[in-house]
Amino acid sequence: MTDFRVWVKAARLRTLPLAFASIILGTALAAADGEFDGLTFFLALLTTLFYQVLSNYANDYGDGVKGTDDNRIGEQRAIASGLISAAAMKKAVILFSILSFFSGTLLSFWASRDGNIFIAYLFTALGVLAIIAAIKYTVGKKAYGYSGFGDLFVLVFFGWVGVGGSYFLQTLVWSFDVLLPASSLGFLAMAVLNLNNMRDIESDRQAGKNTLALKLGLAKAKVYHTLLLILAFDFAFVYNRLNPGSFWQNLYFISIPFLVLNLLKVRKANEAKDFEPLLKQMALTTLLFAITYGLGKIL
Repeated sequence: MTDFRVWVKAARLRTLPLAFASIILGTALAAADGEFDGLTFFLALLTTLFYQVLSNYANDYGDGVKGTDDNRIGEQRAIASGLISAAAMKKAVILFSILSFFSGTLLSFWASRDGNIFIAYLFTALGVLAIIAAIKYTVGKKAYGYSGFGDLFVLVFFGWVGVGGSYFLQTLVWSFDVLLPASSLGFLAMAVLNLNNMRDIESDRQAGKNTLALKLGLAKAKVYHTLLLILAFDFAFVYNRLNPGSFWQNLYFISIPFLVLNLLKVRKANEAKDFEPLLKQMALTTLLFAITYGLGKIL
């Protein structure tokens, strides 16, 4: 039996801050509008935990069986390093698919307990789509992560669904304005993915994994990275102009120096190893942005 610590490492729990950021931001925006339910927030975090572990296991499995991770830079994956068999990882993917489904269904029905039952079924269906999307990112012959569509997946699920969905489940009211900060969070999450893909350009080229960064080339991928961070800030700024609050709504400006620092280091990065520390820094900056932006709206 595989050591439990190996499974924990394969789950890559260090990716959770990025996943939780969207739930924190969406919930904070709802709280700023006077709506907050603690159990809904807890279930949203729990469901996100299951989705993220599922995604990481599925990614390990999909890349592992294709041999994509054999020459990767950075933390070695479980299947590629031989610590977990492909068969065992496949079972883990199935297990966390089930956990994600039941947790997401419970969240959907609890949040809509006083509203239209259609909402519960709608979000349950969205949950199923999220499970399929997490698996199909790298698993199968037509894995969309191998065709450059991973960035779109991140924008949709880390941004629009994560932030917009958690806001809606708290308020049961849809606001198109929320798509602005949701997109901001999505752009920052895309920046994390772009850093990962810039780091892996050479190994992905050898494995036939055509990420957007690989298609753009390193120089243009750096320009793309800059645009993502600028758009994230701009969308957040526009939302505040449309929904003015107190002075504290500018609290997220705290994250600007860290974004600038990331950009400066990306400009100088040329080797795969140069991008590795920037991944963690960008993920934590995204979490900082979510917390300060949401808190600023509440205050």
